[in-house]
Amino acid sequence: MNASARLLLSLVLLAASTAQAQEGPQLNLQRVKLSAGMHQIDAQVALTPQQRAIGLMHRKEMPAHEGMLFVFEQAGVQCFWMKNTLLPLTAAFVADDGSIVNLADMKPQTTDSHCSAKPVRYVLEMNQGWFAKRNIQAGAQLRGQPFGNAKP
Repeated sequence: MNASARLLLSLVLLAASTAQAQEGPQLNLQRVKLSAGMHQIDAQVALTPQQRAIGLMHRKEMPAHEGMLFVFEQAGVQCFWMKNTLLPLTAAFVADDGSIVNLADMKPQTTDSHCSAKPVRYVLEMNQGWFAKRNIQAGAQLRGQPFGNAKP
């Protein structure tokens, strides 16, 4: 096999392994510590377009204190859906200062669109009911390094 054929085969195998990786949950993303009042959150950070596209898809469970923080390059009206997502989730659409703009409960495996009420750069997904059980509503303040208001 010549060098060109080997390179082509390597690229095909790499593409196939990348596609297979998208079939399962992404569990090894960078993490960040956030808080909502006295409640601590261990959030995986989805920074790249591919990480954001996969999000929490294919997960069968997620610990109560964990979530995923989606970070976008610039503020915009962010819309989420739940195709291939097995867990019921609540999305918190979050302004640059960490204030929650609005919350949206999302049903698993649906293509219903859930959007921010105004342009935001951050969306925090938690297990559905997490915010409600803690009486955290729109206007509440999240704290942490991404919002420039980390606790000392």
